[in-house]
Amino acid sequence: MKAIVQDRYGSPGILELREVERPRVGDREVLVRVHAAAVNARDWHLMRGDPYLARAALGLRGPKVRVRGTDFAGRVEAVGGDVTRLRPGDEVFGEAEGAFAEYVCAPEDVVEPMPANLSFEQAAAVPLAGNTALMGLRDLGRVRPGQRVLVNGASGGVGTFAVQIAKAFGAEVTGVCGTRNTELVRSLGADHVVDYSREDFTRTGRRYDLVFDLVGNRSLTECRRALTPGGTLVLSGGGVSEGGSLVGPIALLVKGRALAPFVRHRLLVLTATPDRRNLAALRELIESGRLAPAVDRTHPLHEVPEAIRYLEVEHARAKVVITL
Repeated sequence: MKAIVQDRYGSPGILELREVERPRVGDREVLVRVHAAAVNARDWHLMRGDPYLARAALGLRGPKVRVRGTDFAGRVEAVGGDVTRLRPGDEVFGEAEGAFAEYVCAPEDVVEPMPANLSFEQAAAVPLAGNTALMGLRDLGRVRPGQRVLVNGASGGVGTFAVQIAKAFGAEVTGVCGTRNTELVRSLGADHVVDYSREDFTRTGRRYDLVFDLVGNRSLTECRRALTPGGTLVLSGGGVSEGGSLVGPIALLVKGRALAPFVRHRLLVLTATPDRRNLAALRELIESGRLAPAVDRTHPLHEVPEAIRYLEVEHARAKVVITL
């Protein structure tokens, strides 16, 4: 099968389209014929091995998992002997290593039937970003109707889901983004939009019950300034890095954990983990019309390096999707 393979860390040019062996399905796994996959900030972090500290887990000289990509949507090709929920022919979506390929093998518990009202391209945009937004708002942020929620990075992959999910939960939502993306964020349902090139959300005097930080470009002091006295700050920033750093944006997350016990605000660091139950919750929101993936552009499989370059350099709005 064809797949995008990475042997060493570096720029998008090190990614190559090659023939590799089709993965073998385990007892609790499903083999999916990939029809679409999505690009995430995670892909360029893994591609570059950035920050350097992460290489201790990823692989010191090159990635342990050589096929890139995580989000996918497609049809089940085969199932393991212990799989009971899914069968060949089912249209599914989920997260698993190696999604930039014609086939991907994934544990059953991270795969779910895809929303009936989405195309494969739209469904592939959902898993990682949608799951991150859902866990940040529902599980950590505990969003309730009537609360004021600010999403920093509202036009990005996770942000476009976060704005809609917060609205679906009954919150009054403010989205922070750049000038070119203000209309997009409004179209997603944001009640208020802050153009960061013209206004500093930490100095407007407005206070929020929850600040969901998806960028990591503001200090903890600045973010806390925008909170109500009992407000919550959820940190999930990781998209801002100049590259070649030892710690990179992880530093803010470490500081957040260290400071949390000593301040009146709730400071929480999000670690999003794939779960089919969250995919089912996202599917319900999508099929009910309360959530819709926003896709910026699509690329064929051989253009994955260009797609990642676009995400990394041009700061894509919404999601970039790979079609097969």
